[in-house]
Amino acid sequence: MTDAPPDTCLNKPRVMSGMRPTGRLHLGHYFGCLKNWVALQDQYECFYSVADWHALTTKYDHTQNIVEDIYDIVLDWLAAGIEPDKSTIYVQSTIPEIAELHLLLSMMTPVKWVETDPTLKDMVQARQQAHGHQQAEADAESALAYGLLGYPVLQTADILGPRAALVPIGKDQEAHLEISRQIARRFNHMYQSDCFPEPKPLFTDISRLIGLDGRKMSKSYNNAIYLSDSDEATLKIIKSAITDPKRIKRDDPGEPKDCQAVFPYYEVFAGSEVIATVADECRSAKRGCMDCKKQLAEIINETLRPMRERRKVYAGDRAQVEKIIRDGCAHSRDIHAKTLTDVRKIMRLFPH
Repeated sequence: MTDAPPDTCLNKPRVMSGMRPTGRLHLGHYFGCLKNWVALQDQYECFYSVADWHALTTKYDHTQNIVEDIYDIVLDWLAAGIEPDKSTIYVQSTIPEIAELHLLLSMMTPVKWVETDPTLKDMVQARQQAHGHQQAEADAESALAYGLLGYPVLQTADILGPRAALVPIGKDQEAHLEISRQIARRFNHMYQSDCFPEPKPLFTDISRLIGLDGRKMSKSYNNAIYLSDSDEATLKIIKSAITDPKRIKRDDPGEPKDCQAVFPYYEVFAGSEVIATVADECRSAKRGCMDCKKQLAEIINETLRPMRERRKVYAGDRAQVEKIIRDGCAHSRDIHAKTLTDVRKIMRLFPH
């Protein structure tokens, strides 16, 4: 038995990806993911999900801000250049077909597959960081909730729902995608169907930026530059950045590679001539660390200014943003509904 071929849009391969709504996005999100999403729009048919059900896997008891977090993330997507006429923007929980597909796929997914998925450990750690280790230790069982254990299967339903052929990831995330490929392969083999493509990784170049305190860039560490920050807020947090610890006085020579929370930003945002000048003046002590930070803030603010201005326009017209989300959800649900109809037919379930 075979199903109907997946929908196509002008013969473009279909791409699916998503983000959990955790509030405003920072530069780590942009360079680690969002910038690549924008670049994919002309070449692929893109489906971008605000994965609010995934947010519940670790924040099921902290849902008071989730609606506003959804709007914040969509505003940042639009500001960064995700275009509704090119990409489908939708909210995961508005597509009940994803939940049903998740249920059906979970019936045939071995427990061992989800227990050994590398994502699981990351999600448990995320909950511990969000709620504190003391509570996590006292409530260890809830740290591994049923929904969290099934996270990889829900993620698979996200990908297979639009029958995406490609998933944009970094090389270090390849193992995370493999379980979705295994589930798709198992379904097709079990029901002698070609319903699902085995989603392939679409490896993208990623510029990883650490936080301004030298740790991973994170909202919880208060060490991030947000896409929507003002010029003043950007300058303030860059002034707090850690610089070369061996450079004590203004006239001490420095070493750019030891300034791990500032110089990498120059390598991402500045041209080669500026980078060379900064490195030379640092080593010769012609500039102090605060001079370096002020120039960096100017460069970052200038780069982000068009994005920030677009965000203000969208933020001033909430009705327009709501319509973009509603239209994207409606289109996405049509696609997912067709997939689920095919899946139910292939599995010989009672027809709707």
